Amino acid sequence: MYLVTGIALSLAVIGSSFDLYAAEKEKKKKNVDTYRLLNLFGDVFERVRSSYVTETSDQDLIEAAITGMLTSLDPHSSYLNAKNFKDMRVQTRGKFGGLGIEVTMENGLIKVVSPIDDTPAHRAGLQPGDFITHLNGEQVLGLTLSQAVEKMRGKVGEDIKLTIRRIDKKPFDVTVTRGIIPLRTVRSRTEGGDIGYVRISSFSQPTGKGLSKAMDKIKKELGKNFKGLVLDLRNNPGGLLDQAIAVSDAFLDQGEIVSTRSRNKEEHQRFNARPGDLTDGKPIVVLINRGSASASEIVAGALQDHKRAIILGTKSFGKGSVQTIIPLQQHGAMRLTTARYYTPSGRSIQEIGVTPDIKVEQARIEAIEPRRRTREADLRGALKNDNG
Repeated sequence: MYLVTGIALSLAVIGSSFDLYAAEKEKKKKNVDTYRLLNLFGDVFERVRSSYVTETSDQDLIEAAITGMLTSLDPHSSYLNAKNFKDMRVQTRGKFGGLGIEVTMENGLIKVVSPIDDTPAHRAGLQPGDFITHLNGEQVLGLTLSQAVEKMRGKVGEDIKLTIRRIDKKPFDVTVTRGIIPLRTVRSRTEGGDIGYVRISSFSQPTGKGLSKAMDKIKKELGKNFKGLVLDLRNNPGGLLDQAIAVSDAFLDQGEIVSTRSRNKEEHQRFNARPGDLTDGKPIVVLINRGSASASEIVAGALQDHKRAIILGTKSFGKGSVQTIIPLQQHGAMRLTTARYYTPSGRSIQEIGVTPDIKVEQARIEAIEPRRRTREADLRGALKNDNG
């Protein structure tokens, strides 16, 4: 018996050693393959530097390579050079210059996710799903998203001509005057003497505090007559995760708001509500449409799963991924998709969106111009939904 046990232990040790050896061998093989590919990149880089028809900038070449690496992953990963990184930080703090549209890139064209309320783009009539094919007559095809956004920015007061392609319409030009975009992300009013209405146009740093102020104003104005709230998230392209959590938390007393799951399990996160409901439990209706994306879907999904609100409108955009901004020393930053988010019931919104409890089309727009609007699933390279 002792002999058999000893043989078994010896075989186990040998088997374990073989597994470790095989794993180490595979790791070394991957390292060799990686170094070979890096050498390939170095060879191409040197050949371009020495043989391209005109002299090139090393920085431009490296930045282009980084841009290509990141944009090949999914529609939302990208490289931000130092200037674009600075502009992005200004934007999320609540004030920036430009046209006032949230855009993405699809098939080499700029695609409008949503115009921001009370901005030049909104006043010019741009709509979710519009393609921008030319900027001041210059073709967009061939530009990266960062390059296109940079061209849309400029001096306040200057005009830019956008060529728009809209489904079921011939291409047409729109002239938009660039302006300072003050992101007053929360607006409110009362309706009928007993209903509060809050419009959130995007989720930036002032949003959570703006919501609290809006609710204080509504409750003060309506007093004991306050019966319910309409939360309007239509054409809200999203924004900061922490602000989406703050807005959801404002209407929940307990339970999960959202969870994020990364490639590494130790980086999974779960965010829970704290006691305190700004409406004191009164009924809530949340308005969404195909322009409601990302952070908007976090709020709608959380309130829907907790049966805290009725979701009304049309299916949302379907962006269920989380991007992390990673600074790169003195060379800007990269926006990298690092996680997926899930509603309290475990739903992934990616490609699918939030389905409203009550479907109501925006009659004023749809009746005049029926068309299929762009959603996350339509974007090239979009992450697949992993709920099966």
